[in-house]
Amino acid sequence: MALTLGRKPGEKVFLVDDQGREVEIEVVSREDKLSNYTQLRISAPRDFQIVRGEIYNSDSK
Repeated sequence: MALTLGRKPGEKVFLVDDQGREVEIEVVSREDKLSNYTQLRISAPRDFQIVRGEIYNSDSK
């Protein structure tokens, strides 16, 4: 499943698994206002791994 959204700074998206555990993803406003850069804040239970895509993809090869 895939979902494409537009989010403004301060808006959030929640991922909830079948056990009710939540991952919260929030768009954070940037002070330097770089137009081609998005900053996210991810809050998840400790047993979830949060891995950047470029690291995850290189580990899976």
